Amino acid sequence: MESLIKFVQDEFVTRKEFPEFSAGDSITAYYEIREGNKTRIQFFKGVVIQLKGTGTSQTFTIRKMSGTVGVERIFPVNMPALQKIEVNRRGSVRRKRIYYFRELTGKKARIKERRM
Repeated sequence: MESLIKFVQDEFVTRKEFPEFSAGDSITAYYEIREGNKTRIQFFKGVVIQLKGTGTSQTFTIRKMSGTVGVERIFPVNMPALQKIEVNRRGSVRRKRIYYFRELTGKKARIKERRM
């Protein structure tokens, strides 16, 4: 059964090419919004706090601050509306899921930049 699912995903699901990123990176995700019969591109800029899953079912969560309120959004990697991903900064963190980042405010909420 697993091989059949893997075969269908490999054959029929088109996979978009995005740059490599990980938890702690600052990225901008551009996605398409449909309002009635009009479409527009909107972006969501923030820090990746988790990567989850593999293959076509992979998702990532971005967290940004909107004023004093934290906003998180989960994006599937192969979402048809997802147009482009830009990596703004590479972050240096020790964990793959940085949920502790939700409670941090001010200077504590900074992530060190990873040197390339």
